[in-house]
Amino acid sequence: MVVAGVMAASLMQTLDTTITNVALPNIQGNLGASQDEGTWIVTAYTIAAIVIIPITPWLQNRFGRKNYYVASIVGFTLASLMCGRSGQLFELVFWRGVQGMFGGGLLATGQSILRDTFPPAKLGISQGIFVLGAVLGPALGPPLGGILVDRYSWSLIFDINVLPGIFATIVLLTLLRDPLAPRKTAVDGIGLALLASGLGTMQYVLTEGERNYWFASPGILFATLVSVASLGTFVFWELYRARTPVVDLRVLRNRSVSAGSVLAVALGAALFGTSYILPQFTQGLLGFTPTVSGELFIVRAIPVIFITPLVVRLVAKIDPRVFLGLGFLLIGVGALDQAFITTPQASFWTFGFSLVLIGAGTAMLFVPLTIAVLGATKPADGPKASAFINLSTQLGGSIAVAMLDVVLDRRWSFHSVVLGGQMTLSNLNVQHFLQRGTAGELAGLVNAQAAILAYGDATFAIAALALASIPLIFLMRKPARSGSRP
Repeated sequence: MVVAGVMAASLMQTLDTTITNVALPNIQGNLGASQDEGTWIVTAYTIAAIVIIPITPWLQNRFGRKNYYVASIVGFTLASLMCGRSGQLFELVFWRGVQGMFGGGLLATGQSILRDTFPPAKLGISQGIFVLGAVLGPALGPPLGGILVDRYSWSLIFDINVLPGIFATIVLLTLLRDPLAPRKTAVDGIGLALLASGLGTMQYVLTEGERNYWFASPGILFATLVSVASLGTFVFWELYRARTPVVDLRVLRNRSVSAGSVLAVALGAALFGTSYILPQFTQGLLGFTPTVSGELFIVRAIPVIFITPLVVRLVAKIDPRVFLGLGFLLIGVGALDQAFITTPQASFWTFGFSLVLIGAGTAMLFVPLTIAVLGATKPADGPKASAFINLSTQLGGSIAVAMLDVVLDRRWSFHSVVLGGQMTLSNLNVQHFLQRGTAGELAGLVNAQAAILAYGDATFAIAALALASIPLIFLMRKPARSGSRP
């Protein structure tokens, strides 16, 4: 029952990370918001979550793990309810920020709870169960969001969190034992302020940079300077001045934790990057409905469901780094295949093979990465390591989305110029087209083809990142025995 409660909370939180993206156009239309204004519905949640994730271990110590976890679930559920009741953009953005504050620590805390609920020999099983909730949420978000938006109302994408939230609250409040009793710990106010300032402004720069022409905008330049100065000062303060650091950076001295955090960035970038690119391409250029576009992610989720239990059984016998290498290889090959089939003729099942490869690769990454990192840490350092891995995954996704926007914009312009330069009256194909079509129609075709090529380039970039991550795996220590804890 504890496992069921943790999975419900994890699924609720991860589902929310992708289900909102599908509903954004509908929400913007209903609330009278522009596209730029509507992106703050996602940005507010992300900024709040990223600030909370690294201080989750401190919050667990300060208030007790059970108290903090249950309070987070209750807060997330209530904020979801208020999001669905919002009638203005500002109101929705505010409650999304509150939702992110409570939801940011759910994954890392749930991971720690399962680690302590199961004996050390079953660490792989516990993390395999956790991964099913963590991975299926983002996969089920787009199709579920599409169905709710197409057939019902956008408010339901938030209201569906209420029942899982109530279930998880009752079960965990009743049955969960707390290994961490509340301890009166001094508040590192300076460290907390520096961290919130640094991560918050960094996420703002990543989200709004391309839209505001990066450093040509005084606001983006100022936010960048604040972020760099805040994070630099934060590292110095936490390592050399803080008596009770809000984030224990010393855990990164463990090579497996530091290397695992870098790999988690790559994993987040590859996973969220492909999730970001595909719906835009299929809905924008292929004419898929939100429901049909979302159903593509079910195809990607199927191998996760079947392969994850197999990985859980084998990871205790085989070096987790083998799975990590194979996982990044499959994601890289799958993204390459998806880039090659990014054409105007692509249909639903055209993406089937690449999505199966990406799903299989994803299933081979989460559990082995967690085992390799947590298996190399002491139990007391487990929550800290989990927080860094979850933060790195979230940051990887945020960085990927921001950089993919840059790639799409720049490559779209590049291909438009190249293709447009060939559209002259001396070109026989142009002459033949203009005999039955207009110059405006020709310009539309050129623009659409440039967009298709740009999406292909962006998918190539994801593939390159996944394949380039493979050598980093060897920076991690080889576990003395996979699945064991020191």
